[in-house]
Amino acid sequence: MSFNVVIPARLDSSRLEEKVLIEINGIPMVIHVAQRASLSGAKNVVIATDDKKIAEVARHYNFKSVMTNKNHLSGTDRCLEASEIIKWDGQDIIVNVQADEPLIDPALIDLLAKNIIDDQSEYVTACSEFKSYKEFVNPNNVKVILDNFSNALYFSRSPIPYSSSTNLSDNNYAYHHLGIYAYRLNALKKFCSFSISNLERIEKLEQLRALSNNLRLRVVLYDGKPIIGVDTLEDLNLVKAMISKQ
Repeated sequence: MSFNVVIPARLDSSRLEEKVLIEINGIPMVIHVAQRASLSGAKNVVIATDDKKIAEVARHYNFKSVMTNKNHLSGTDRCLEASEIIKWDGQDIIVNVQADEPLIDPALIDLLAKNIIDDQSEYVTACSEFKSYKEFVNPNNVKVILDNFSNALYFSRSPIPYSSSTNLSDNNYAYHHLGIYAYRLNALKKFCSFSISNLERIEKLEQLRALSNNLRLRVVLYDGKPIIGVDTLEDLNLVKAMISKQ
């Protein structure tokens, strides 16, 4: 199985200053991500950044980085530019791993890449089951509902589909979307050629651009270790505690 991991990492962040460089147990967050990604079956792990400070940190820890445009609207666009700089082939597989997920499971990265290879999908993401109703209604937890062939029908920050029940077993049509993607490079190019859709703008979810343009997005179920992105100080403290116990 041959694939590449790209970690888009911009320096600016709205809630935590220079978030991806915050140290956890003495190691910058983006390096935790890169180290875990390197435990997957990836042939290459590349940090795609917009700032020399991140590039220098990558070099210090012996990870490859590429400098990309500061004005990209999303990490997906940054992944595409990185692939063009490196000159990967249109059939190459890229797994887009977010730089603020220091608990990323290498097995999840492999799962997405394997799905591209074995099922001949072009564009894949992941989901997990909600553990509580509180998680389900939290707008920070993105919901995804699937068709009968495990393709995404819709993503939302709202609790979908509607149900008057607070019993999670009555709301088991929706899954917790995990913000990781794998693509053939040609599919990535197609995605980035689309204009931002109205649904994407309203929900602030870039994957809705694909659905608005009839680009099929396969969703695989992941039931492994918890994946926690760092968006707030509360998230950061939780992740620090979890990593300290490992």
